[in-house]
Amino acid sequence: MIPPKPASREGRVSLWRYARLFRQDILSAQPDRLYGALMAEFRTPFFRSCLLNDPALIDRVLGPEAADFPKSARVTEGLRPLLGRSVFVTNGAEWERQRRIIDPAFAGGRLRDLVPAMDGAARAAVTRLEGRPEVEIEAEASHAAADVIFRTLFSIPIEHEIAHTTFERFRAYQRAQPLLTLTALVPLPAWMPRFHSRRTRAAARDIRALIATLVSARAAEIAAGTAPDDLATRVMTTADPLTGETFTPAEMVDQVAIFFLAGHETSASTLAWALYLLATHPDAQDRVAAEVTGLPEKLGISDISRLSFTRDVMRETLRLYPPVPMMVRENRCPVTFRDRELAPGSQVVLSPWHLHRHRRFWEDPDKFDPGRWQTDAGRASARTAFMPFSAGPRVCIGAGFAMIEGVLLIARLVQAYGLSTSGLPPVPVAHLTVRARDGIRLALQPRKRS
Repeated sequence: MIPPKPASREGRVSLWRYARLFRQDILSAQPDRLYGALMAEFRTPFFRSCLLNDPALIDRVLGPEAADFPKSARVTEGLRPLLGRSVFVTNGAEWERQRRIIDPAFAGGRLRDLVPAMDGAARAAVTRLEGRPEVEIEAEASHAAADVIFRTLFSIPIEHEIAHTTFERFRAYQRAQPLLTLTALVPLPAWMPRFHSRRTRAAARDIRALIATLVSARAAEIAAGTAPDDLATRVMTTADPLTGETFTPAEMVDQVAIFFLAGHETSASTLAWALYLLATHPDAQDRVAAEVTGLPEKLGISDISRLSFTRDVMRETLRLYPPVPMMVRENRCPVTFRDRELAPGSQVVLSPWHLHRHRRFWEDPDKFDPGRWQTDAGRASARTAFMPFSAGPRVCIGAGFAMIEGVLLIARLVQAYGLSTSGLPPVPVAHLTVRARDGIRLALQPRKRS
């Protein structure tokens, strides 16, 4: 079975038609030729953009020349009310300072200490599914991923009043705020005010107020010497090695907002698609089930490191359904790509979705094949055409966190339940992340525990 893939746009369309298609779904608004092109250009009366699939050019943009290609503000304007000046939207010296403070909390050696909290969320997800023969798995994945974030960030479960309310208000924010706003198509001057709907502003204000309550409470615990050693404590007590400064409370609210957005939304997308792919590929599911047989009641990092096939399922899911399908940079200086000159201010689009399914770089690119990750061809493709977490200096802070979390959640859920499909195949669409247009329904059969 070939996993679902959005139909590509046919023929040329006007800018306004493209904007409507883009707002409905980023992926189906694109032409099929992008799965084979190394570079494609798109011109409008307001800006010029190019999409790069050439690994050498992607490496330039994300690697040695990354400072010349800062993040474009246009596609993040819709998130400003929620994210403020978080590490996700900043550039230059401001971003460098933020990363110096945040990065130590996510260092590899420190992630092992978060495994018990992740496992607690995974076992809670298993319990919530008991007695439910059929579920909409995207909603359950969102619940589980949010639980992981709150347990690892503030040492509270999703059932905590503030955690639960934040989760519900975030869902309201997603419903109220489209990713594509006017500023994504028409470059507005910085002084011009940005307008967001009343629902968007209200949801963002509520979320940030709830986060501020958690941050204030944690600051008091730190001062009293009673704070748990979780991500919030680590970030709030880490000083910039260059200035000795820590985040202010307002800055910490910004960072927690992106931790929740990125850590919850992207992980939920990946988990839901991974479970769907296993439900539609029984042989792969059986291999995962065999691999996770006998996992202990409480998992440690060494247990997770042994789940090699489950990890390959996670990688293959990230290849087929990268949660962030496109990334946008903006060149500060004149640049030449494949003999084509781009003036400063052009939009440079990097598309994990198209790169991961590119016909030049992957064998059977639309096929679900976890075994490819153990072949020479698969490893070669992974080195040049796989970037679910971006790459270079701006690689996702939580990449290591996400890989541990994803493998752990898949393992616990497959250990507990046999998965099969129910209803029509899902239709992938991309807004903030890659989701199914009408959800993903799965049937669950409890497994007998040895």
